[in-house]
Amino acid sequence: MERIALGPDGVGVSRLCLGAMALGAVQDEATSFAILDRFVELGGNFIDTANCYMFWVEGGTGDESELLLGRWLAARGNRDDLVIATKAGRRPSFPGGGLEHSEPLTPERIAAALEESLGRLGTDRVDLFWSHRDDRDTPLEATVAGFDAVVRAGKTRLVGASNHVAWRVERARALAGAAGAAAYTAMQNRYSYLQPRPGAALPEGGHVHAAPTDLDYAASTPGMAILTYSSLLSGAYTNPAKAPGPHYEHPGTQARLAALDAVCAETGATRNQVVLAWLAGHEAPVVPLVGVSSVAQLEEAAAGVGLKLDPDQWRRLTDAA
Repeated sequence: MERIALGPDGVGVSRLCLGAMALGAVQDEATSFAILDRFVELGGNFIDTANCYMFWVEGGTGDESELLLGRWLAARGNRDDLVIATKAGRRPSFPGGGLEHSEPLTPERIAAALEESLGRLGTDRVDLFWSHRDDRDTPLEATVAGFDAVVRAGKTRLVGASNHVAWRVERARALAGAAGAAAYTAMQNRYSYLQPRPGAALPEGGHVHAAPTDLDYAASTPGMAILTYSSLLSGAYTNPAKAPGPHYEHPGTQARLAALDAVCAETGATRNQVVLAWLAGHEAPVVPLVGVSSVAQLEEAAAGVGLKLDPDQWRRLTDAA
């Protein structure tokens, strides 16, 4: 699987990032281990989780994904071969709390959250530690200092911003630069081939959709990459029972689907594969983040990021509206 360089030291990450959100919660342990094993066999090394996955399911605590990943790492003994990312900022600050009660991104909580994650993962460090949301109730200087402290302590190599807009990332990077602190070197936002109607509300959960300015920012910032979650819209491209959602109900959606189907016919690839190939074909270093429920879905996704669209195909997809 193709690698791209992430961060000032050029950490090599696979073009496909495996989202571990549902592993250990929706997917049972055997299925989860099979997915993780096959991801590595296919050349993947980049795995993303969070300290809150999946507290919202019945009986969930938010520990499930990290604990599952920790058991798999211990069983396989392959920690040093992987790039592991986790997040802080969305875990409820008390059991039973909702997203409106998310933990703050203060230096104290950042440090404590990462220590808790390391314990669940069974490792002494992660490779990328995300701010899971833009906590505007905490001074940005304090959040920057908190993430810098865990880098200096050797608990993470890189820090990133999930569900942030580009200007807030740039402001944080400017503060970090002035202080000689570790700066955000990755973004993670919702993004796929279908585009929501301008101004439409996204699903609950604090999602931030990547804008053209975010992609331009990532393309123009050395070492920066943007991970795109909900890359396949939870199966909506291929499963008629799963509609993309009301925020995609506009004429541009049908125009884009028509262009997508035309390229699928030309390439012999599935809709999911062409979507992933289109994402990977951006000038910006885009890493599709995909969660799967089976090995077969994983293999389809891996083939998608390996598919190369010709310039005409990529442009027709991009210009459809």
